[in-house]
Amino acid sequence: MFRRSGGHCVATFAYDEVRVLRKVAAEVVGLLTDGMDHTDPVVSRLFPDTYPDCPEDSAEFRLYTEGDLMTSKIDQAGAILAALPDEGEGEVRLDGEAAEAWLRAINDARLAMGTRLDIQADTDLADELDEAVLEDPGSSRVFQLSVYAYLGYLQESLLNALPEIK
Repeated sequence: MFRRSGGHCVATFAYDEVRVLRKVAAEVVGLLTDGMDHTDPVVSRLFPDTYPDCPEDSAEFRLYTEGDLMTSKIDQAGAILAALPDEGEGEVRLDGEAAEAWLRAINDARLAMGTRLDIQADTDLADELDEAVLEDPGSSRVFQLSVYAYLGYLQESLLNALPEIK
């Protein structure tokens, strides 16, 4: 998908890909701007306790760092929204800085989705998707697993294009 072209990572996205990426990035922004609930496992995954054995120290550290970290995550998701075509299909050209923002935003989206889908380090995504298709091919789980897999593919292609950018 992404390829190197001069000093940029370039990809052409189909209409449906643009819609999915816009939805995913907007959901990450929404999660971070609609009042974060630290009891939500997704928020806990995106903002893990720095000192898990000492809640007081974690709370103090969060007090001083969480705002900047949240702003960074929103800006990174915003980088995806800003680079995508407004409507329809189109080409995306990312310089090194924008590509790194995309990588961080895609990673956040995958962490959020993986948490909601209960994806573990040892989960075989192909088996999980096959099982979901067998249970109900039209289910939202099939769609979500497919998006999760697509984001992994997109992330890998961007990583492969990025090292050669100067």
